[in-house]
Amino acid sequence: MGQGCLKVSKYLLFLFNLIFFLLGVLIMGFGLWLLLDKESFILVLNDDSSVKVGCYILIGVGGFSTLMGIVGCVGAIYEVRCLLGLYFTFLLLILIAQITAGALMHFNKPEMNKQVSKIVIQVLKNYPGNLSSTERAWDYIQKNMRCCGWNGLQDWDENMVIQNSSIELFPCSCRNSSTPAENLPDNGMCELTASDVFITGCSASVENWITTNLGVVLGICLGVAFVEILGMVLSFCLCRNVRAEDYTKVPKY
Repeated sequence: MGQGCLKVSKYLLFLFNLIFFLLGVLIMGFGLWLLLDKESFILVLNDDSSVKVGCYILIGVGGFSTLMGIVGCVGAIYEVRCLLGLYFTFLLLILIAQITAGALMHFNKPEMNKQVSKIVIQVLKNYPGNLSSTERAWDYIQKNMRCCGWNGLQDWDENMVIQNSSIELFPCSCRNSSTPAENLPDNGMCELTASDVFITGCSASVENWITTNLGVVLGICLGVAFVEILGMVLSFCLCRNVRAEDYTKVPKY
């Protein structure tokens, strides 16, 4: 009976580590997408070191989770106690780190929103219309979210190009699609009046975008945490029931 329970625990632990491995790949892939996507709001914030650090943390956590999934699978299938103990320890450390990071993000949310607003306003102020990657990302946001500026079109009053122009200018991406125009580009500055552009700011739409993607990240993290706890329980039970390592079971390459 005990041997049967041992086998069940072993294969359950292998299955959960396979899931853990796949979830780690998802987290790493999401971090890479945020870092490399050229048409997302994250690109606008990429000049801020904390945003890049956040992306690298996601990639690191995903990569480490993937590695731990492999270690757990090997330790479970070949009943290696040292690997099972190492696996349990690192799972506990990862779980503590995840809880700490989640708490910090929750309690620092107002400050994070304030920092994001500050960065975007600075981007708008220094927007010269030379089609840089950051500007294209912001133009993409304004055009597809049908908005202009962060809080509203008045944010563009601080832009240096508009202030020094003798004609009324707005980013071409601010143009209301219902306003007739001939051969206007989607990027850069265009001769437009306040009546030709969207009047609402992009903050609400961008916050919804962040909330949606944050929900995906949190969902994945909760799934990983659930698998981690199950993995800890199973690895502990399996480690206690494995009497001695038989390293001849482990394949040598």
